[in-house]
Amino acid sequence: MAENQFFIDSDKLSGEALAHKHLLETDPSSRTNHMEYMEGMERISPEIREKTLAAMEAYDYSKYTARDVRMALAHETCSVEDFKALLSPAAAPFLEQMAQRAKLETSKHFGNTVYLFTPLYIANYCENYCVYCGFNCYNDIHRKKLNAEEIEHEMKVIADSGIEEILMLTGESRAASDVHYIGEACRLARKYFRNVGLEIYPVNSDEYRYLHECGADYVTVFQETYDSDKYETLHLMGHKRVFPYRFEAQERAILGGMRGVGFSALLGLSDFRKDAFASAMHIYYLQRKYPHVEYSLSCPRLRPIINNDRINPLDVHEKELCQILCAYRIFLPYVGITVSSREQKHFRDGIVKIAATKVSAGVSTGIGDHESKYTGKENADAGDEQFEISDGRSFDQMYGDMEQEGLQPVLNDYVYV
Repeated sequence: MAENQFFIDSDKLSGEALAHKHLLETDPSSRTNHMEYMEGMERISPEIREKTLAAMEAYDYSKYTARDVRMALAHETCSVEDFKALLSPAAAPFLEQMAQRAKLETSKHFGNTVYLFTPLYIANYCENYCVYCGFNCYNDIHRKKLNAEEIEHEMKVIADSGIEEILMLTGESRAASDVHYIGEACRLARKYFRNVGLEIYPVNSDEYRYLHECGADYVTVFQETYDSDKYETLHLMGHKRVFPYRFEAQERAILGGMRGVGFSALLGLSDFRKDAFASAMHIYYLQRKYPHVEYSLSCPRLRPIINNDRINPLDVHEKELCQILCAYRIFLPYVGITVSSREQKHFRDGIVKIAATKVSAGVSTGIGDHESKYTGKENADAGDEQFEISDGRSFDQMYGDMEQEGLQPVLNDYVYV
């Protein structure tokens, strides 16, 4: 069965599909090698990947002590070794001091601002079998792909609410959502929004260049976990299974001319301290190779999704998430930090005053249902959501709440000349 042909035209799985699903789950030898590129995948220098993974492998957070944390907080500039200490369990009792230091760095480089945006899912077809994802090709959900008219309608509803930055997402299916389809969506988005981001399946640098020419400003890719062995057990089929190709997506986007790139691990899939460390080091090495690029970090935790009873997430609590975000800010003071609607209102309202610089508002992770969520007009044909959100505030509510928190909401800070 071809890796890129998987039942995207039906919500119901055939007997053959169910048999193949069972085989993938029970027989590792039935899976392709997750470290080997598939046909058509561009190969670039593995230097950044090798350095990042070597650093992660060498990171032993259990060896750091309270003394190491105090020294890290005393240093004016945070070194890699300091960052390791700040991510370690030894730093937990110092969360208040870390928050104060992070707040100082945020204020120094971002002022009193918080950026607002919203995601727009335009399709939820997927060819990957990722066992934790609501969109995976085996999940029995209502699939939907918006046509150009529907995309523009959703964009107009969003733009009319006042939002000026959009992040467009698709399920990972080239067959259903090819690069030209995404490019046309970018052209439509440029009519309504100042900043256009993409969170799509990884593509080659020439394809990123095409999407940039169509209007995309930045690309976000979740590595999910930087532990390649764990990655193999979670991504059983599809192009996403290829660990190195996904890892190198941001660098290919940079080579394709994208202004900015975003990074994330999905905390809870593996050792969250090592994943957080690797995410930051991924940026750290790329910053030194491509200093002109805008970098950003997200810090999502695994959320409840359909058919996810086989996953046993590693607990990442709010205090641990706060520690990670503060450590990120101290180590990478110029990097944007996004906290999504996966987190609850009280957490997001607090963390934007300390370390985060960007939050989503008016969020829907379904397909074609912004009008129903914004105006109450039902759309019975909307596609199912990818995951459950915790903070459902509208754009107006979020804007007002940020002002009440003493922050300056920013809708756009980029001018095209």
